[in-house]
Amino acid sequence: MIREMNRRDFLKGTAVAGAVLVAAPTIWGEMRSPNEKLNIAGIGAGGQGGSDVNSVSSENIVALCDVDERRAGGTFRRFSKAKRYVDYREMLEKEAKNIDAVTIGTPDHHHAPAAAMAMKLGKHVYCEKPLTHSVYEARTLKELARKHKVATQMGNQGTADGGLRRGVEVIQSGALGAVRELHVWTNRPIWPQGNEAILQHVGVKNALHGGGAGPQPPKTLNWDLWLGPAPWRPYDPIYLPFSWRGWWDYGTGSLGDMACHTLNLAYWALKLANPTSIEAEVSELNPESCPLWSIIKYEFPARGNLPPLNMSWYDKFKKPPLDLFEGEKISDSGVLVVGEKGKFYSFGDYGERWRLLPRSKFEGYEGPDPWIPRSPGHHAEFIRACKGGPPAMSNFDYACPLTETVVLGNVAMRRAGKKLLWDAANLKVTNDSEANNFVRREYRKGWTL
Repeated sequence: MIREMNRRDFLKGTAVAGAVLVAAPTIWGEMRSPNEKLNIAGIGAGGQGGSDVNSVSSENIVALCDVDERRAGGTFRRFSKAKRYVDYREMLEKEAKNIDAVTIGTPDHHHAPAAAMAMKLGKHVYCEKPLTHSVYEARTLKELARKHKVATQMGNQGTADGGLRRGVEVIQSGALGAVRELHVWTNRPIWPQGNEAILQHVGVKNALHGGGAGPQPPKTLNWDLWLGPAPWRPYDPIYLPFSWRGWWDYGTGSLGDMACHTLNLAYWALKLANPTSIEAEVSELNPESCPLWSIIKYEFPARGNLPPLNMSWYDKFKKPPLDLFEGEKISDSGVLVVGEKGKFYSFGDYGERWRLLPRSKFEGYEGPDPWIPRSPGHHAEFIRACKGGPPAMSNFDYACPLTETVVLGNVAMRRAGKKLLWDAANLKVTNDSEANNFVRREYRKGWTL
């Protein structure tokens, strides 16, 4: 009986074979022996960037780049033989002949410029989620990956989990009937955001109390390079090490932070690319910082034999209506897929744990025969692809449309209260010219896509 499925349950099941029913590119790394190690450079070596470097450390870590010497210190010490850089543009230029691939674990606003430069040099790219800061960047990275025939992967680790893959099979098998409604929610933001963040801003406090010299960045931090492609502004400790996520110039808010994880299962199972409209309700409009909370409505057209679908995103303390959950407790984050014959409830961030509702209806249900291959592990998929194996599941053909869908919600938040009509083919809002200012961003001089 499939009521709660997790990775352990799935791995006990029948071995799977066959192709994943999601379009994957026919490009991958140059064929080489699995025993031949890659030379990998890390762009971002502290925090999540350091975690990604550690996750590919079965290969040769030959160069590392980080703008914060203190935060990246542990990774620098572990890989003491790797060359160190502060500017990834310099690292990629100088090490181009010495590296095969890069990992990118920086704040969101650096993802696309770093990935684009690496791919233009023919390097394989592993990049953290959300893949990009803007919709235009996501489309561009997809095109660059195809053009330069490199292996790619986004860091939405749940894609490799057996529980998530089994959930995709159950939904695609038709167990729920036709699906026209979807709810996705998160407990983020867990950092200051919106008016709350503005009131904590040191610059605001200084202005309210007669000015005075602003704070200076730590000596171990290169603030100008941290800003990178974003507009220049004075350093403020509210941005680091984590709260940059809530500021429009650097982060993508709770939606960008979590939707590439939480929406992932439903995106795969229901082919949720290219919505036709988006509309946001937010706590407040603020040109500097993401709102404290938001509810975003997406409309998706019919997709092959799948009917049109309405999706709702909720963050902070906003959640779907309680009566949808058949008496179940609503988790802090999750997904509820509402079908004509039943519901699929995933209670977590990554899609690995779920049950079918109502429980009584699915008592004894075993599900379809598995068809999606098991994963050797999220980062292992990337390494295998770099060596000429099959593409990683969350390659840029998969991850870029997911990222477009996600960050398009941020465009709606910047124009909250207006239903935006979206022309995906032309990357354009057709009924609000001002909204298009948020589809693509301008870079500071010296930075490019």
